[in-house]
Amino acid sequence: MPEGEIESIRALLGAKPRPVGWRERRRRIDEVGAVWPVSPDVRLQSVDVGGVPGEWSLVPGSEPSRVLLYFHGGGYCSGSIVSHRRLVTEAGRAGRLRTLAIEYRLAPEHPYPAALEDALVAWRWLRSQGIAAGHIVVGGDSAGGNLTLVLLDALREAGEALPACAWLLSPWTDLTMSGSTLATKDAVDPLIHKAYLEELAKAYLPVGMDASDWRVSPLRADLRGFPPVLVQVGSDETLLADATRFAEAAGAADVPVTLQVWPHMIHAWPMWNAGLEPGRRALADAGMFMRRHLQDDSL
Repeated sequence: MPEGEIESIRALLGAKPRPVGWRERRRRIDEVGAVWPVSPDVRLQSVDVGGVPGEWSLVPGSEPSRVLLYFHGGGYCSGSIVSHRRLVTEAGRAGRLRTLAIEYRLAPEHPYPAALEDALVAWRWLRSQGIAAGHIVVGGDSAGGNLTLVLLDALREAGEALPACAWLLSPWTDLTMSGSTLATKDAVDPLIHKAYLEELAKAYLPVGMDASDWRVSPLRADLRGFPPVLVQVGSDETLLADATRFAEAAGAADVPVTLQVWPHMIHAWPMWNAGLEPGRRALADAGMFMRRHLQDDSL
């Protein structure tokens, strides 16, 4: 890794005081996520996904009949298509497929199950467009990784076909905050801390729902029958244990799971892929994983 790249990203993230309030937090994540613009060869198209806002992206040479359905992170309370546009479009390039980013509803205005309802609408809309389940990858970072897993469980319980595979980047899998690295990595993680996660969980959970419920903490779900999963996480993340414990649980449930722990990387580091070589390499690995599991040898 070129000297100073990850330190530059840390400096970017720490350049301003941590925002207070949902409006400012949403503005800030859009700001830092859009520091590097989308590459000029990316074609973007806004789309109404059954009433949920979405955005297609496609780069030259990619296969439009193969799709990455992506759910952004932000603790279920912030994040957007804008904040994650560079990440999503470059993931599409790496996977040589089209991407569909989803603007699901956010808490606290829209607590659980609003995000899951929007994810189900997006999946079913995509299938209604003639895209086979085996030609779809579902993925997300942080809370978007959580939503990916909850969607998979809902599809399996409904008896619907599952996607070819799933990609989880720095996933938040346990809203009870029981992971040991919330303490051991607190001093090195510039973004995610236990008190912040507790605030997010409180905003997302409806009255009467326990944080240990598998529908919001998929670490505790029955994972049997899930498609192959790639989990990527940085070694400097407080959510490291959320990723490693999920990978262990998935493996124990006979799910084909690949776990990558990237040294010195922070939460959702491929968001800054334009200025961070490990971010580009992580996306390249994710792209190879997607192509390997999509049902088309030509990819």
